[in-house]
Parts: sequence; structure tokens; C-alpha cells
Amino acid sequence: MNVYIITGTSKGIGFELAKQLSSKGHFVIGIARTISKLDGVKFIRADLSETEKLEALMEEVIAASPRDAVSFTLINNAGMVDPIGIIGNVHAGEMTKAIAVNLTAPMILSNVFISVLKNFQGVKRIVNISSGAGRNAYEGWGTYCTTKAGLDHFSRVVALEQGSAVHPVDIISIAPGIIDTGMQETIRGSREEAFPLLDRFIDYKEKGLLSSAEQTARKLIAFMVNEDFKTAATIADLRDF
Repeated sequence: MNVYIITGTSKGIGFELAKQLSSKGHFVIGIARTISKLDGVKFIRADLSETEKLEALMEEVIAASPRDAVSFTLINNAGMVDPIGIIGNVHAGEMTKAIAVNLTAPMILSNVFISVLKNFQGVKRIVNISSGAGRNAYEGWGTYCTTKAGLDHFSRVVALEQGSAVHPVDIISIAPGIIDTGMQETIRGSREEAFPLLDRFIDYKEKGLLSSAEQTARKLIAFMVNEDFKTAATIADLRDF
């Protein structure tokens, strides 16, 4: 039995990943603030900004997994693009929440995942859903760009450390491209003075340049199945595969 633990499963890529993986007979645990209904998916309601609860959450999730599991994959998918705004005009509380959800939570969940499964000899993988925003600077996305850059660099460190582990965890930080999700709606609903690239993202939608969550999830699953994480670059872009 292959176990997949996915954050942010109430909608978008996370929902499609849970749906498609469960339909293939895998054991899927979805973590989100809002519980969805999907056959074969065990949902756990949690707010990832409440970081003090995440250690116990991950321990509980792994303990509830099937005893005949042959692999564990943690997909840190949950994320938020808010707050959108030029630095100097951003609310500190919103920045703090975004850092918690986009960076602190994946770090804590990964830390517990690696610790609890230290002696598990099957396949262990962490897939961090990153963004081109972590590799390029965009005005108005100071917080989002920073958290995704941090997620990429965290992945590099873990990859380096796991290289000497007895039963290593493979890790990759992958940008999925521009997806037609609620995050894109949030971006298009922002103000130009807060996000100078607003017109570009409106054009993506109007010109049909956005990939669907369903297509992206299918491609990501194919990537996880077919690519050898031990030889793939730790920092990757799904559009290259």
C-alpha cells in the first residue's frame, strides 16, 4: 500500500491529487481547513497557520496509516498568495500567517515525517509544491516570493542531509506552472498599485494560458511515478517533464 499525505486538499491541485491518487487505490490522507467528500480519502481538518499543533498532527497521521505500507509520500501543497502588496504597505499579521502556511508548516511537517519514519525501509518522499515566484522577484509578492524561495532552499538542505541517512527520504521542490485555481482568482482580484503585474495575469486567463488543476495533478502524479528522485534535480519545474 502506498500512502500519500497531502495538505491543502479542499480545492485546486490538492483536491485533484487526492481524487486521482485515491482512484488508483492508494491510501490518501488529506489535510485542509475545509473537509471535502471524496471516496477513499481520509480527511483531517487542520489550520496550518496553527503551527504549534502540527507535530502532533503529523504523528497522528502516520500512526493511522496502514501497517502494510510500502511507501510514504508527503506532498506539501497548501499555500496562500496573500498578502499582495508593495512592502511598506503590507499588514504584519497577514505576512506572519502566510509565512506560517507557506514555509513554517512544510518545514515542521517534513521534520516530523523524517523523524517518525527514520527506521522505515520503504520508499519515502517529500514533494514540496513551489513556484516560479521563489526563483524570480515580482513586485507586490514580497511575502509569497520569500516563502517559496525559503521552501526551495529548505529542500536543498534536506536533500544534502538525507544523502548520509541510513534510510533516506527523497525530496524535491517543484514548480507546477500557472494553474487555473482560486489562487489565480485572488491574484486577478488584487489592485494594480498593490501588484504591478496584474494585467499580465489577467491576460493569462483571457488567452487560455492557464493549465487546469486536473491536468496539473495528472502530470504531477506521472512525474512522481516515473521520475527517480535520486537522480532528479532537487529544484524542478513540472513544465520541463
